[in-house]
Amino acid sequence: MPKRFFVYIMTNGPRHHVLYIGVTGDLVRRVFQRKNKQIPGFTSRYNLTRLVYYEMFFYPDAAIAREKQLKGWLRRRKIELIESMNPHWHDLADSWYEVYKPPTQPEPIHARSFAPPEKRLRSG
Repeated sequence: MPKRFFVYIMTNGPRHHVLYIGVTGDLVRRVFQRKNKQIPGFTSRYNLTRLVYYEMFFYPDAAIAREKQLKGWLRRRKIELIESMNPHWHDLADSWYEVYKPPTQPEPIHARSFAPPEKRLRSG
């Protein structure tokens, strides 16, 4: 599979809150890091944990150029871009990490489940 690059926008709330635009080669990992505040700085300081927009590219220079372009836009235009794809400002990565959650209660381990099956004797 070819490498992919992403430009993404994260925020801490709908419409009137802080916007952050970034670029990455692994969107799932980067969003996980942002949501869990594993990267100190702007995004963790402003609690930017909601992914509201992203675009995919096959070339890193195209992704970087798009990131710079979006950062140069007026806030109003950025909001219009987000709302063209995500009009209700839902967190697009909200359910991405459900697979990583441990089960609520571990299933009990029964000793008998590991015992070898009984050998049945046939009567002659």
